[in-house]
Amino acid sequence: MELYGKILLIAMPIFLAAVLFEKWLGWYRGKDTYRNMDMISSLSSGITNVVKDVLGLSVSILTYDYMVKNLAIFQIQSTVLVVLIAFIALDFQGYWVHRIAHQINFFWNKHAIHHSSEDFNLACALRQSISSFINLFTFFLLPAAILGVPTDVITIVAPIHLFAQFWYHTQHIGKMGFLEKIIVTPSHHRVHHAINPEYLDKNHSQIFIIWDKLFGTFQEELPNVPPVYGITRPAETWNPIKINFQHLWLLIKDAWRTKSIKDKFRIWFMPTGWRPADVIDRYPVKKIDNVYEYQKYEPVSSSLLNAWAWVQFTCVTLLVFYFFGNLGSIGTPNIFIYGGFIFLTVYSYTELMDRNPLALAWETVKNILGLGFILYTGDWFGISNVFSWGKYWVMAYFITATFATAYFVLFEIRNDVKSTGKLAWKL
Repeated sequence: MELYGKILLIAMPIFLAAVLFEKWLGWYRGKDTYRNMDMISSLSSGITNVVKDVLGLSVSILTYDYMVKNLAIFQIQSTVLVVLIAFIALDFQGYWVHRIAHQINFFWNKHAIHHSSEDFNLACALRQSISSFINLFTFFLLPAAILGVPTDVITIVAPIHLFAQFWYHTQHIGKMGFLEKIIVTPSHHRVHHAINPEYLDKNHSQIFIIWDKLFGTFQEELPNVPPVYGITRPAETWNPIKINFQHLWLLIKDAWRTKSIKDKFRIWFMPTGWRPADVIDRYPVKKIDNVYEYQKYEPVSSSLLNAWAWVQFTCVTLLVFYFFGNLGSIGTPNIFIYGGFIFLTVYSYTELMDRNPLALAWETVKNILGLGFILYTGDWFGISNVFSWGKYWVMAYFITATFATAYFVLFEIRNDVKSTGKLAWKL
């Protein structure tokens, strides 16, 4: 846990710098692939994901360590060859887990967040799941276990394999010649993120494109079919926590509402998007029919609200950096309290980005809890031991965030109601 936190202290600034560089490059080239609120939503999703991972909020039904101890035919040492075998084995597993997530209703929920951005850029790569709490597919690493690849090698190579999937989420790199036949390139992955009928559910490979070609899911990017990004049932929110559970909530409601006992059970394992026949007409769900005509989600926001969203993101990022750098001293159970506070922070300010007036309630609750914690314990998780004025800066943030959110809700959002007669938000 602490080691992973230290790794993220190095990785997070690198990823953020890459995102900001791509943003600048797009502006410089006259091809900006970012929208402000979408960008903050993506970065905030990345924060929730890494916090969840650091807290270890998932379990494996079948662990790799168990498989390698009980099923290994060979015992091999940690060499360059073993690392390569581990990398290929993880890539094989990644292909099948990825493909299953696209093809089965229940498993789509954990992956929908990654496709939910209607833009395609490095920031959208950071939209990763917080809704998966049980790892079911470790058995796909069986080839590595049989070959006796040590557990510690898999543990080291796994984050490298994950981080290596970041770079190809970009529109600024065209086709890459002979590399298109070997590795997953930006062109391949643009196809994967597209909702055009020609591209849907193709190119599931993560590093080596060979898996798609072997198993019949490869599709080249076509010059006359520009990719359109997103999901066919658009998320229509900037709140990454809501997006993580939207599909699951729909499945729960459909399973409850259908009169068919059979459908109540099979809905979870049917192809992604399947719904019982008796609920489709009674409870319609918005779905994109023509990918070239729909309007991207983007509620009108003032320049001030756009700037305030960046202030909120910056503050939560600083809190996360302190968190990851001091996991040992914060200790258990306080790390879970801190992690919950980060989730509540992201939830509240992304609700404001959606122009939801309930954002004021969420923000107020968050800030009262934060101030109460400081007054009760005398500090903010030991921050005064690192920064002498740390707790006062945190308190100032809580107070400022409350009044700023109140201003946006009571003036900007209330003006929406006056001018349009309805609220510009959805539950």
